[in-house]
Amino acid sequence: MSFQNPVFIPGPTNIPEVIRKACDMPTIDHRSSVFGEIFAPVRENLKKVLKTTSGEIIIFPASGTGAWEASISNTLSPGDKVLAARNGMFSHRWIDMCQRHGLEVQIVETPWGEGIPANKYQEILAADKGHEIKAVLATHNETATGVRSDIGAVRAAMDAAKHPALLMVDGVSSVASMDFRMDDWGVDLAVTGSQKGFMMPAGLAICGVSQKALSHMDAAKLPRTFFDFRDMLNAYAAGGYPYTPAVGLLNGLNTSVNMLLDEGLEAVFDRHHRIAEGVRRAIAAWGLKPCAANPSLYSDTVTAVVVPEGFNGSAVATHAAEAYGMAFGVGLGEVATKVFRIGHLGSLTEAMMLSGLSVAEMSMVDLGIPVKLGSGVAAAQEYYRVGSAAMQAAAE
Repeated sequence: MSFQNPVFIPGPTNIPEVIRKACDMPTIDHRSSVFGEIFAPVRENLKKVLKTTSGEIIIFPASGTGAWEASISNTLSPGDKVLAARNGMFSHRWIDMCQRHGLEVQIVETPWGEGIPANKYQEILAADKGHEIKAVLATHNETATGVRSDIGAVRAAMDAAKHPALLMVDGVSSVASMDFRMDDWGVDLAVTGSQKGFMMPAGLAICGVSQKALSHMDAAKLPRTFFDFRDMLNAYAAGGYPYTPAVGLLNGLNTSVNMLLDEGLEAVFDRHHRIAEGVRRAIAAWGLKPCAANPSLYSDTVTAVVVPEGFNGSAVATHAAEAYGMAFGVGLGEVATKVFRIGHLGSLTEAMMLSGLSVAEMSMVDLGIPVKLGSGVAAAQEYYRVGSAAMQAAAE
């Protein structure tokens, strides 16, 4: 791999120099008022990113997996029943975590490449007259397949069934890159991490917690110590942490959220959509297709590219790394050999994306995959030219 090349994995993503420098700071006393000047704005600005006015923001020194664990351990008890669709590797891993914690998971098996079946959720929830299901799990953006599910539709299904379950949403690869509406969608626990849309190193697990979810804390009987919301909120009220925080990462996160808000969230979402659409046009020009079953499911942060029968998708990513020093995502789980993944989120521009598409093309040609060298790059260039011109005209 080359440190000079941008990465095109679905995370961790490219780190802007200003954020890297913000993380690289001298030691300070994390019990001093100086720490509060870093931490308090982070929590307030994260509410804007998640689009919540009533929820609490809790930040652990962990990866997004830690936020998953915190969400279930602070609100559920052993033997509780949860509802989840398994439509990709990351929904599978969340289900596995619930089972390891002694929860009963009602699994809706869903083809990889499809989104969460909200109509099936509604049917199951409506039939749960005794409200045995305590939580509904939803992966907003399935990173293994490049599928974005409709969380608004999941909330509508829950409301139509008049079901009181908590709605827990994995937004690890969507928050800060695609529109996420915690309050509008009635999300009770929003889970994300620092290493994707926030353009940072891994190391911070971010939970958006509704007042409804907070009301479940004391009754929840799953064990938690490091991930206890109560300890965190009590310490936050005093301006600190219950243990040593990752001060440098929090300082970087402060810079990151300010960058996102300065750009404007809608502009951030538009940029991601524009770059993603160029990738999709390149894939079409190659004669290939995304793993996502239809355009309504296309993710604006990652695309899983299906390679022709007889070829190994993960070999494309491996060859790109070895021959050209550039990183793409390998296939995972049920689609492990069928796809390679192009991450297009975080600190990224059209020009950077063109470099990635050119290397993807060279790698496929090297491996004998029948694509025409330059075809995908040209298709993306044509789209980016039109898109850039339109944006410039709108700015004027």
